[in-house]
Amino acid sequence: MTADGTTRFDLARLLAERGGERYDLHARHLNHQLPRMLRTIGFDKVYERAEGAYFWDADGQDYLDMLAGFGVMGLGRHHPVVRKALHDVLDASLADLTRFDCPPLPGLLAEKLLAYAPHLDRVFFGNSGTEAVETALKFARYATGKPRILYCTHAFHGLTAGSLSVNGEDGFRDGFAPLLPDTAVPMGDLERLERELARGDVAGLVIEPVQGKGVTVAPPGYLLAAQRLLHRHKALLIADEVQTGIGRTGEFFAYQHDAGVEPDLVCVAKALSGGYVPVGATLGKDWIFKKVYSSMDRVLVHSASFGSNAQAMAAGLAVLSVMEEERITERARTTGELLTSRLAALTGKYELLHEVRGRGLMIGIEFGRPKSLGLRSRWAMLQAARKGLFAQMVVVPLLQKHRILTQVSGDHLEVIKLIPPLIIGEREVDRFVDAFTAVMDDAHNGGGLMWDFGRTLVKQAVAGR
Repeated sequence: MTADGTTRFDLARLLAERGGERYDLHARHLNHQLPRMLRTIGFDKVYERAEGAYFWDADGQDYLDMLAGFGVMGLGRHHPVVRKALHDVLDASLADLTRFDCPPLPGLLAEKLLAYAPHLDRVFFGNSGTEAVETALKFARYATGKPRILYCTHAFHGLTAGSLSVNGEDGFRDGFAPLLPDTAVPMGDLERLERELARGDVAGLVIEPVQGKGVTVAPPGYLLAAQRLLHRHKALLIADEVQTGIGRTGEFFAYQHDAGVEPDLVCVAKALSGGYVPVGATLGKDWIFKKVYSSMDRVLVHSASFGSNAQAMAAGLAVLSVMEEERITERARTTGELLTSRLAALTGKYELLHEVRGRGLMIGIEFGRPKSLGLRSRWAMLQAARKGLFAQMVVVPLLQKHRILTQVSGDHLEVIKLIPPLIIGEREVDRFVDAFTAVMDDAHNGGGLMWDFGRTLVKQAVAGR
C-alpha cells in the first residue's frame, strides 16, 4: 500500500512492461506445446484489443473472429450490457458464497433458463461445460441406479475423468485409462442403441444434437426415437448443449429443432458466461434432483465451490436479457442460413469443396478428393502425410492473408468449423465468403504459396511421426 492509501498493484503497467513476453512465458511456465504449435502454423499473433466480432493488432489491423473462443463469445467480446452487469455486481459488495444462505441471483438465473425448457424443473450451477456433463453423469447414475452411460462415436463432452469417459475420440483418451465403463454407439444407429439398452444396465445416453467434431447433425427423427427407446428401458436422454445451446443453432437449444424431444437432463455453459466469468449449468427434471438430494443429510452430496457465484449469475442474467432484447437466436438463424447458402453454392465451382452443413451459426465446411489429375496428386500427397492437412492449408491463409480466425474441426478431419459470435451480420458474411473464395481460387490454380505451405506441413507431419 502506498502512502496515499492506493495499492501498488497496477495491471496496466504490468501488461505494458511484460505483455511482450507472452509467448515466452507460456513456453516456460504453461503448456509448452501451445506456443510451438502457434508458431508452426503462423498463428502467433499479438492481439491488442477486441470488441464484438473483431480483434485488433498493434498496427490497428482488424481480424474477423469466426471462432468465438470455441463458442464462449456468443455475444462477441465485451458486450456493454454484460460489462455493466459485472460492474454493478462488484459495486454492490454482496455477501457472496457464504454457503449458508440462499442468495437471489442463482434462483433468478435458474428461473430464466428453465423458461427456455419448460419441461424441466431445476438447475445445478457449476463452473464449466465439463462440470455440467459430470453433474449429468452423476445424476443419471444415481437417479436410475444403473452404472453405464452411452455416448456417440466422435463425441466431445469434456476432458475431466468422467466426461472423458464419454469422449468419442481415442486421441483425448489415450494414456488416461482406466476410465468409467461407458460405451460408444454410432449416432443414428437405433438398432445398436436398443441392443445396449437391452442389457439393462444403461443409465442414459449423452449426445450433442450437433457434434462439434466434424459438425455432424443428428439424423432427422433420431433424437425422438432414441428418447422413446431410453424411456422404455428406464434410461435418460442427456443433451449436451454446451456448444450448441444459448441460440447457436437458431433455436435456444439445438434439440428444439426436433419436435417432441424433451431431454431429461440438459448441459449448458460457454455462451452463458458472456465471455467473462466461467459458468456451467445442468438443467433437469424434478424427480431426478429429488432423488439425488433425497434428505438433509445429502444436501451437499454434489456441489461446486464457486458454483452460483454472484459474478457468474449476473453475467448469465445479462446474457439472457441481451438474447431476448436483441433477438439473438433469430439473428443466428437468419445469418446462418445466409452464410450456409452462399458457401453451399460454391460446391459446384470447386472440386476440393465437398459439403457445407450445420445449423444456424454452427457450420462445417468439408473438403474432399478432387477429380482432376493435378489436384488429385497434390491431395494424395497431403493425405499420405496426415489427414486434415488440406483444411489446415485453408485455415492458415484465411488468417495470414485475410485476417479471419477459424479452426480445423478436429484431428484428422478435412473440415473447417465456423462458430462465430452470434451478433455477426451480412457484412461479416460478405467478408468471409470473399476471403474463402480467394483461398479456394488459389488452391485450385495448381500452385502458389498455399501449396508451398502444404509441402511444409507434409514435412512437419512426417518428421513428427
